[in-house]
Amino acid sequence: MNLNWQKSSYCSEGNSCIHIATSAPTAIHLMESGDPTPSILQATPAAFSALLATLKTEAPHV
Repeated sequence: MNLNWQKSSYCSEGNSCIHIATSAPTAIHLMESGDPTPSILQATPAAFSALLATLKTEAPHV
């Protein structure tokens, strides 16, 4: 499967960035560019939306 990866707009210059790609309306793929394996997580759009909503509402960890 050939995915068109996009880097997170929150990623500054460096090696550890989150990348996202979609392969169909039912699948969202995530990977971290600093991961040497490289592991790819797959989620449904609903699960990814819930993750983003949780991340936006949680207090930042310092």
